Amino acid sequence: MARKTFPRTALAALSAVSLLALGACGSGEASGGGDTISVGFSQLGAESGWRTANTESVKGNLTAENGFDLTFVDAQQKQENQIKALRDFIAQDVDVIAFSPVIETGWDEVLQEIKDAEIPLVLVDRTVDTTVDDPYVTWIGADFKQEGITAGEWVVENAPDAKIFELQGTLGSGAQVDREEGFDSIVGEENIVGKATGNFTRAEGKAAVEAALQAYPEMNLIFAHNDDMGLGAIEAIEAAGKVPGVDIQIVTIDGVKDGLKALHDKKFNYVVECNPAFGDQIADAITKIVAGEEVPKETIVVDKAFDQTITMEEIDARAF
Repeated sequence: MARKTFPRTALAALSAVSLLALGACGSGEASGGGDTISVGFSQLGAESGWRTANTESVKGNLTAENGFDLTFVDAQQKQENQIKALRDFIAQDVDVIAFSPVIETGWDEVLQEIKDAEIPLVLVDRTVDTTVDDPYVTWIGADFKQEGITAGEWVVENAPDAKIFELQGTLGSGAQVDREEGFDSIVGEENIVGKATGNFTRAEGKAAVEAALQAYPEMNLIFAHNDDMGLGAIEAIEAAGKVPGVDIQIVTIDGVKDGLKALHDKKFNYVVECNPAFGDQIADAITKIVAGEEVPKETIVVDKAFDQTITMEEIDARAF
């Protein structure tokens, strides 16, 4: 099976040099010396198989057995829910706050409140665009732009004349913005016949492709920002009497089991992994922060890519 480990460019270089010496900034009693570390974690939602796997990884590592007292809040893909959760964490005076932001902007006020409370902040998966100076201690996640680049490189090599419909994730999210930028920079805007958001969900992905089949009859390749939207695209394509993977090729990002099964069944053509199972890295970073040890400002989770030669044995052996 063709696999590809991403080259890490400037972002990886930044990770290697951007180190901060950090003390236990919260006013709790955790010291990294055996005391329980209280963590408030706001997950943005459960919109996809990837998000579910990421949540399981977080909960599976931030356990009482591992020395954590985790307060977990599902924001149901609403920024106002996340902001409320973050303020609740401040009121609870947790040792560390972590969250995966729904979108990039609109966090200035609450980020300043977290900073004023002197509670260390860990960003997970997605990023923020803020005017607050140095708002977080560390960010852990995938290189979304590189994922888009990798998808685009496959398209240029394997379908250079494709008429592309881009199925975007939640507009304004770091994943949507960066994957779109990376992909478009490789394939060229002139080869993209249309775009629409599927909000990272299977149902909305299906609806967007149903509309696209009418609006862009010439399209013969879909780039979906995640597997779930791509799976929705399969349903829409088949309902229209076309063959996914043949009449309309599908390139996606995530690499969850349902997506890789679609790849194995030749309904997807290429899948770029976005590894959700990095709860151990989150736990390690939080422990080091509370203990006053150095942590990188940014940690890139290593991803792979898969083509149709993937086997069911490989899929079944994966943890997500």
